[in-house]
Amino acid sequence: MANPVQTLQGMRDWLPGRSRLRAWIISRIRENFERSGFEPVETPALEYAETLKGKYGEEADKLIYAFTDRGGREVGLRYDLTVPLARVVASHPDLSRPFKRYHIAPVWRAERPQRGRYREFTQCDIDVVGVPGELADADVLFTVMACLVDLGLPGFVVRLNDRRLLQAIVARLGIAPNRALGLFRALDKLDKIGTAGVRAELMERGFSGAEIDGLFGFLIPRGDPSIILPELGRTLGGREDAAAAIASLGRLVSALAGLGIASDRLQVDPTLVRGLDYYTGCIYEVTVVEPAIGSLVGGGRYDDLIGIFTGRPTPATGGALGLDRIIDVIEALGLAPAGMQGPVAPVQMTIFSEETLATSLRVAGNLRRAGIACDLAIAGGRLSNQLRDAARRGVRWSVIAGPDEIEQGKLLVRDMVSGEQTALSEADAGEFLRGQL
Repeated sequence: MANPVQTLQGMRDWLPGRSRLRAWIISRIRENFERSGFEPVETPALEYAETLKGKYGEEADKLIYAFTDRGGREVGLRYDLTVPLARVVASHPDLSRPFKRYHIAPVWRAERPQRGRYREFTQCDIDVVGVPGELADADVLFTVMACLVDLGLPGFVVRLNDRRLLQAIVARLGIAPNRALGLFRALDKLDKIGTAGVRAELMERGFSGAEIDGLFGFLIPRGDPSIILPELGRTLGGREDAAAAIASLGRLVSALAGLGIASDRLQVDPTLVRGLDYYTGCIYEVTVVEPAIGSLVGGGRYDDLIGIFTGRPTPATGGALGLDRIIDVIEALGLAPAGMQGPVAPVQMTIFSEETLATSLRVAGNLRRAGIACDLAIAGGRLSNQLRDAARRGVRWSVIAGPDEIEQGKLLVRDMVSGEQTALSEADAGEFLRGQL
């Protein structure tokens, strides 16, 4: 029997300290998104199941929370924010192009929870719809990287690849296109199960030893784009499809350099797959060395997805920051801003007695209207208990309006750290607190 006070596995409550950190991170991300010209869009948490299924791949489809609602409709909780965007674009053909949107919202996946992997988590997406080419890709990638820099995350690295490069390798090996997705799904697990695990899964999927050896022969170690891209060109022997992907990655790296992205942040990784089937061009993930928590950002180009809904080819590219993993990294590295664990209101207005209540209410209201975060001691009780509770919660200033102070037209402003009290007029008390905060 389920414990009625326990959360579902893979889902979490957000208590005040972490919730405030989460809100601060979202505000920094939103500011960076809008600084790059992305506009907000929101979509429902629930979509028709048919809208979601068949877009991500057979393994991802199994992770969609799908059910029949009370109206007999087959529905599902959104798996990501990209497929709902494709539906929005199809539903609103009058949207201007390029259409640059961002969306920050929870998504749900019925997968096995582990560190950095949850069943309910928040994605922070940006996308450019209607523009082919590397400038749009660079615009997205620069913006998500700017978010990580703004949040103070050190040592992150962008791993770059191109689905067309992977397809060229598959073609070079003589593997039929209808078998390629199975190969990609196995290769996508390389970081989790290692080379031996991928080889074993490929064998189970029916690939021969020669095909598997050939694949790993092309998958050179990741590294500096200026070194890896020419090496891939030599390895793939001048294939036109490979050459096009290599040239595209080169233009993307150049565009990022033009935007001021240092080359040591970028690595070309021929083993990078990204598990979703809808990618068609460049793909990328952003990781940190410590803690080992998986990718913080993922994205790429998906020029065919919107066409599933519209019947017309529509270029699109996008990236998503995983908010929950970013929070985990910030907490693990101690990067949270000071004060996140303290009270949201650093001032408390005490209530001395029933007779002084009207004054306390008036002062609290005036402080709030003046922009000062002020908690009201609504539990009442003895003044000493109110002050003790304020100190326990980390309140910095308590305001006292006792009978003597009211008679003198004053308020007592108490520093909860030093214990010092200052008698001030109500106007001066407001100015003093505003200056202190």
